[in-house]
Amino acid sequence: PLTLQVKNKAPAEVQITAEQLLREAKERELELLPPPPQQKITDVEELNDYKLRKRKTFEDNIRKNRTVISNWIKYAQWEESLKEIQRARSIYERALDVDYRNVTLWLKYAEMEMKNRQVNHARNIWDRAITTLPRVNQFWYKYTYMEEMLGNVAGSRQVFERWMEWQPEEQAWHSYINFELRYKEVDRARTIYERYILFTLLVIVHPDVKNWIKYARFEEKHSYFAHARKVYERAVEFFGEEHMDEHLYVAFAKFEENQKEFERVRVIYKYALDRIPKQEAQNLFKNYTIFEKKFGDRRGIEDIIVSKRRFQYEEEVKANPHNYDAWFDYLRLVESDTDAETVREVYERAIANVPPIQEKRHWKRYIYLWINYALYEELEAKASKRTRQVYQACIELIPHKKFTFAKIWLLYAQFEIRQKNLPLARRALGTSIGKCPKNKLFKGYIELELQLREFDRCRKLYEKFLEFAPENCTSWIKFAELETILGDIDRARAIYELAIGQPRLDMPEVLWKSYIDFEIEQEEYEKTRNLYRRLLQRTQHVKVWISFAQFELSAGREESLSRCRQIYEEANKAMRNCEEKEERVMLLESWRNFEEEFGTDTTKERIDKLMPEKIKKRRKLQAEDGSDAGWEEYYDYIFPEDTANQPNLKLLAMAKLWKKQQQESEAAEVDPDKDIDESQS
Repeated sequence: PLTLQVKNKAPAEVQITAEQLLREAKERELELLPPPPQQKITDVEELNDYKLRKRKTFEDNIRKNRTVISNWIKYAQWEESLKEIQRARSIYERALDVDYRNVTLWLKYAEMEMKNRQVNHARNIWDRAITTLPRVNQFWYKYTYMEEMLGNVAGSRQVFERWMEWQPEEQAWHSYINFELRYKEVDRARTIYERYILFTLLVIVHPDVKNWIKYARFEEKHSYFAHARKVYERAVEFFGEEHMDEHLYVAFAKFEENQKEFERVRVIYKYALDRIPKQEAQNLFKNYTIFEKKFGDRRGIEDIIVSKRRFQYEEEVKANPHNYDAWFDYLRLVESDTDAETVREVYERAIANVPPIQEKRHWKRYIYLWINYALYEELEAKASKRTRQVYQACIELIPHKKFTFAKIWLLYAQFEIRQKNLPLARRALGTSIGKCPKNKLFKGYIELELQLREFDRCRKLYEKFLEFAPENCTSWIKFAELETILGDIDRARAIYELAIGQPRLDMPEVLWKSYIDFEIEQEEYEKTRNLYRRLLQRTQHVKVWISFAQFELSAGREESLSRCRQIYEEANKAMRNCEEKEERVMLLESWRNFEEEFGTDTTKERIDKLMPEKIKKRRKLQAEDGSDAGWEEYYDYIFPEDTANQPNLKLLAMAKLWKKQQQESEAAEVDPDKDIDESQS
């Protein structure tokens, strides 16, 4: 056999993919086919032939698939277009035998009869439709609309009544009501509303508020205000307190507002706000606020604002009961506006939220709830007995073994004093010192006894205080000052001696200064000098030396200047080996100021020779990790007295002089003409 051989086996330049083939096939499907040629019918025979061929086509389509209702409808509509009503009716009946549940089929059938003014046939079809499919609302709407368009009001009403027997949805009832209102049948409409309300009560598990509101507005619209109010009252009674809805009360209040019954409006709003959960009453709050702004006084507006803020605070404390700042704001609000019982209730709720952790930082805000509670009972409610109970309950609640609050004890004691009950106040403070001694408790108790002029008690309290905190310099000073005021100088001096003999003190410099000032006030200058000497044995601080010198200067005796100069001499010798050169400079400056005021030329010249020279130096810096961080400049002081001990300083001075001479010689070489001109001149 003959075989074909491909000469060129190279691929084509343009490749055709399967995707391209499919796309082209799809595009060609969309190409419009040429319309069939128009056929002109000239006589009856051609018309009958056309009808026969068309009917045969429709019948074939129906025979192929009887369940496709669109084929039946097209067939019937074609017969209708030829005015073959009887044939179209027959087709629709055949189609209903196939699928009597098809809504579109019934609608097309009835519309055909109505279009051709076959009223009785249309009624028959609608009756069959609503009997077969009573839950299809569209049949009922179309049937009633047809009867109403024909002016058959009674027939339309009869259809509505048949519809209502099936207990349809809400919109059907309102359509019936609107139908009656179109013909001014208000009583009939009211009857329908009553039937519908009764239907909702008996059938619907959770009836909607809007149906009651529509009924009431219907009565209001037709000026039956008493009936409208009765409807609202029935609705409120029906829903009760379990299923309260803000929309009902807003509508009721607006109705009463339109009737100028402002007191009724206010009562309705307050009744609803007291019973509806706050998160569901936002719209109610808003409308109440608008009403009070329009018709209320200032008090009413404030009540609304307070209610709104109370709701906000309630939400905050409900979300976080330990948010004590929210409780403070809430309590401040209720204290300014409500009665004592309500305030006490909020306080009890607040103090019930005890911090879960027994750490003082968690209790600091909480304890102020108790303080404010007690102050409110004492100052606002004037209930001293309840105030005492609040303080005692708070004291019992605090875990004193871990921490305490001196403020509570002191406030309780001050309250008892205001009640003229001094033994109870002393007992409370004594108990606090025994259970949990603190500096503030001792100070408060001592201050109380001082005000009562009980000095023996003050001495005992100071003794207990110093046994508890011997390092507290302020306590020693206050104790000594008390003895000084009472005129017992020896006791005061003994207290100071005990104080400075303590091994550990928090502010020893303050204590020594107070002791020295005490001796100066008593004009015991020798004892003051001894004190300074004892202090200098413990510390060589420059301020002590300067203070010692100034004391000698202020002693006011003939040898005061020589004594003062001698102190400066001793201080200068003592501080030669001091590492802090700034302190030595401070001493010399103080000495120079003294000599400038009281010294001679010789002494002034001598102190000037002692003043150091200030020079700038550089030192190497190191970072935290030990790496090189560069250089920094600092100032150092060179004292003339130390020059003999540091021979390098003389070498440094000679180097500076040589550098200066070098700079002068270089300047002369740069400008020789200038030197010649200067020599000639």
